[in-house]
Amino acid sequence: VAARAKVWSRIFYGLLNSEYLSPSTQLLMLSSLPDHAHYNRNFHGGNNWLTMEISALATVATNWPEYKKSEDWLAYSVETISESMKGQVYEDGTQTELTSHYHNVAMQNFHLFKEICDRANYPLPDFFNETIEKMYSYIAHVIRPDGNRILNNDGDRGSDVQLILRGAETFNKPEWKFAATNGNSGVEPKNGPSFFYPWAGQLISRNNYSKDAHWSFFDVGPWGSGHQHNDKLHLSISAFGRDLLVDAGRFAYTGEVAQKFRGYAKGTQGHNSVLIDGKGQMPDTRVVDEPLSEIHWKITPEFDYAWNSFDKYFDVEGVKHNRTMMYVRDEFWVIVDKIETKIPREIKTLWHWHPDCKIEVLKDGIVSTINDKGNLKVIPIKKSTWVIDVIKGQEEPEIQGWYSEEYNKFESNDVVIHSTKIKRDKTFVWLLIPSVNEISELKAKLISENSKEIIVKISNEQKGIWQLTIPFSNSYNARLNFNSISK
Repeated sequence: VAARAKVWSRIFYGLLNSEYLSPSTQLLMLSSLPDHAHYNRNFHGGNNWLTMEISALATVATNWPEYKKSEDWLAYSVETISESMKGQVYEDGTQTELTSHYHNVAMQNFHLFKEICDRANYPLPDFFNETIEKMYSYIAHVIRPDGNRILNNDGDRGSDVQLILRGAETFNKPEWKFAATNGNSGVEPKNGPSFFYPWAGQLISRNNYSKDAHWSFFDVGPWGSGHQHNDKLHLSISAFGRDLLVDAGRFAYTGEVAQKFRGYAKGTQGHNSVLIDGKGQMPDTRVVDEPLSEIHWKITPEFDYAWNSFDKYFDVEGVKHNRTMMYVRDEFWVIVDKIETKIPREIKTLWHWHPDCKIEVLKDGIVSTINDKGNLKVIPIKKSTWVIDVIKGQEEPEIQGWYSEEYNKFESNDVVIHSTKIKRDKTFVWLLIPSVNEISELKAKLISENSKEIIVKISNEQKGIWQLTIPFSNSYNARLNFNSISK
C-alpha cells in the first residue's frame, strides 16, 4: 500500500499530459489514493515498516493538498515518524536493528520524509534533521575500503558509495566524500580513521582511507531490535582490497534457500566466534537504554581496543566467553578469548573465509591464505592441543561452510575450526597478520598472564618489538610500547 502511493504519485504527475493516462484512469487513481492514505494512517506497522508507510502517507498529503484530510495526514505523519525515529535510532546514529541493510532502509525513508516536508515548506523538528545526519555519518565511517557496507545480521554486502555521496552533498560533509572515494575527492577527515559506536557496540578499525586499507568490524553490542543473528563477539576483516574473514550472510527468509540455510545464517556457527560444547549463543538483549561505557573500548593513534563477554548458550550453563581485540595500526590484530568454566568443555573457534580466498593449514595450528594479493595469517600464540578441521560446502550432519553475499544467493566457502578440550578456565590468544603478498615473519610470545590481563611481545627483525598489555575487561589499562630497530 505504501509503495503504490509513492509510485502512483510519480505516474500521475509524470504522465499528467500524456495520452497514455486517460482522464478516467486519473479519476480512478484520485478516488483510490485516499483509501491508501487511510490504510497507512490507521494500520501502519512499526520500525522500518512505519518509516515506509508514514512517508507514503506524507507523499499523498503533500502531492494532493486538495484532499479534505491532507492537512491532518501530514500533521499525523510528522508527529508519528518523529516519535518513531526517537525509538528507532540510537543517539550515536545507529538504527536499533543493528543491520546495515535495514539501517539504510530507515535512513532513506527518513530522508525521503525530509524531502517531502521541505517541498511542502512544512517545518520538521531540529532533531529530525540532526538524526538523519548522524545516520549518514555512521555509514560513512563504517564503509569498507572497497565502498561496500558491513555484512551483519540480515544485511547484504553492497555498495554504500552513492548513499554517502548523497549525504555528503545534503549535509555539506566533504570528509564523507573523502571516505567514500578513497581520498580521490573531498577533504580528509580530522577524526578517525577508526570509530566506536557505543550504543551499537561496534568497533570499526582501519589504518587509512585507501582502497588497500586494513579494515575490521568487531561486534560487542546488543542483539538488535529485529533481523538479529546470534553473533556476539564476531570479527570481520578486509585488507588490501580483499575480504578475508567474513560473516556468513542472511541467505533468504522464505523458500527452499531459507529452509536449508536460515538456521545457519542466524546461528553462531555462521560467524567468527566460539561454540561451547558444540552449542551456539542464545538471543540476548534486543534494545539497550544506555551506551557501553568507555571501559569497553579505547582508540588511540597507535591502536584500537574493545572487549565484551557472553554467557547465554543453548543447553549450556555456567560458562562465559570473554573476547578482547587489539588492533595495532598498520600492523596486525590480536584476539584474546577467555573461557570461564568450572567443568570440562569442548571449545570450537571458527574462522570463516571469503569464498575467493585460498587457504592452507600449517603446523602448530597456523592458518594462512595464499592469495595473489591480500592475505591474512592466523597464529595461535598460546600453544594448545588443537584439532584442525577445514569444512567447505557441508550439508550433513549439519550446515557449515556457506556464504551469502546477497539475499537468495549463496556459495561454498572454507571454514577453519580450531577445536580443543579444556578442564576449567582457559585463555586463547591469536595473532592475525595481514599482508599484500607474502606475510612478514613475526615472532609472538606470551610474556605474562593473570586474572586481569595478558602481556604479549611481538617482534619483527626489520621493524622492532611491540609489547601489548591487553586487559580482559578494562580499556584504561590497555597499553602499547614499541621499540623500533635503528637502521
